[in-house]
Amino acid sequence: MAAPTDTFLTYSALGRREDLSPVIYNYDPIETPGIASFGRTRAKAVLHEWQNQALAAASRSNAVLEGDDATTDAATATTRLSNTCQIMDKVARVSGTQRAVDTAGREDELEYQTLLKTLELRRDMEGNIFGHVAEVTGDSTTARKFGTLGTWLTSNLSEASDATSSTGGGDNARTDGTVRGLTEAMVKEVLRECFNNGGQPDCILVGSFNKQVISGFGGNAQRVKTAEDRKLMAAIDLYDSDFGELQIIPDRFVRPILGGSDTTGDLWVLQKDSIEVAYLRSVGIEPLAKTGDSDRRQVLAELTLQVNSQKANGAVFDLSIS
Repeated sequence: MAAPTDTFLTYSALGRREDLSPVIYNYDPIETPGIASFGRTRAKAVLHEWQNQALAAASRSNAVLEGDDATTDAATATTRLSNTCQIMDKVARVSGTQRAVDTAGREDELEYQTLLKTLELRRDMEGNIFGHVAEVTGDSTTARKFGTLGTWLTSNLSEASDATSSTGGGDNARTDGTVRGLTEAMVKEVLRECFNNGGQPDCILVGSFNKQVISGFGGNAQRVKTAEDRKLMAAIDLYDSDFGELQIIPDRFVRPILGGSDTTGDLWVLQKDSIEVAYLRSVGIEPLAKTGDSDRRQVLAELTLQVNSQKANGAVFDLSIS
């Protein structure tokens, strides 16, 4: 049936206002559980340094004669460690015209773009921390880089047999081996080694695929819920190991990084209070000089990774991701 003759329809009308929602929907993830979990400290130089202290090995022969003179025991010196501060930034640039026109969902385009760049920088920081990039001291033509977490851990690792481990200290990167499927035995091995080396890990950070693998571990074989709840417990969010409970945290910015091209995955077994992010310059926003009919703002941070005890942490590397 056609519309009545001479009925003025919207298809012919001019001057209609557009119907554009004033809300901008952004579903890209912004959670960075690693940075949120680690401590924060202050760096005071481009080369940030700290010290570790080890104790003498426990002795089963510590017995002395009654009334004997005290014998001095050898002192154990501290170990001095360091990591280079890395500058990271994001720059927003908006034309004068775009700032002047009426926009939907935001009052000032530059303010809005600056906010987005701040969120993007935090994601970059998370991805960098959980990388396998060796420290770069830098020069006038080479940007400085901090040694990422993968270059510090040497003691408590489960790796493929053909992988090459880092030598530790932040200045040497490991190489990946043949990918293999994650098993509960791998995780238990790392937890046992962490305990033997004095660590008390309290969380596991892992990508989405291997988070689901963990949820199938035999330790979660009994999933009990009352019939009234009508729920099936299909996930492990807290792993009760022989050496304490660990929170299982999915992280989109450990390998495989969301949207990246990684072909292998990592699982990090961490004692959160043994890792800190040291800021020479905290995240800040600086307006840049005008060079024409546009405005720019730089979101910048200068930071490094401080691993207070690599022996307290561990990892399972070379994991399949599909």
